[in-house]
Amino acid sequence: MRVVVADATPLHYLILIGAVQVLPRIFEKIHVPEEVRDELVFHAAPPVVRNWMQQSPPWIEILAAPVSIPQDPSLAALDSGERAAIILAESLRADLLLIDDRAGANLAVQRGLAVTGTLGVLELASRAKLLRLRDAFERLQKTNFRYPPSLMELLLQEERARGMKDV
Repeated sequence: MRVVVADATPLHYLILIGAVQVLPRIFEKIHVPEEVRDELVFHAAPPVVRNWMQQSPPWIEILAAPVSIPQDPSLAALDSGERAAIILAESLRADLLLIDDRAGANLAVQRGLAVTGTLGVLELASRAKLLRLRDAFERLQKTNFRYPPSLMELLLQEERARGMKDV
């Protein structure tokens, strides 16, 4: 079983677009630091995200992130959820960190972690024939998700080249 840790943003958007159910089919279990859970249940989060996280399924495991000793200055520019996700991923020797924030993802890669974000999860789900990217991207575009359209088009082209039919 792959060890996967998630930051808030991939979970947030996968919940918003109704695609969060692909996670256990791809990874079995997702480890989430308490700080990320707190972000997802915060009153400013969309109600569908708050409600989902408050009644999270058994494949979500909420864990306390170890304290970074001493407070690691390279993590200072990140928000608490991103910091906790990176620290938890390191402590669990995670196979993959789900994170969208570019600064956080870059720092995680520099620290030796493998990373992917919301688009990467959707692409993995497409490869596993769990969804069609065009449908997922159409729903994603109705949110405030920031994405490079050229990357989305490349992923759509790759899906077409694989001969992806209706899921």
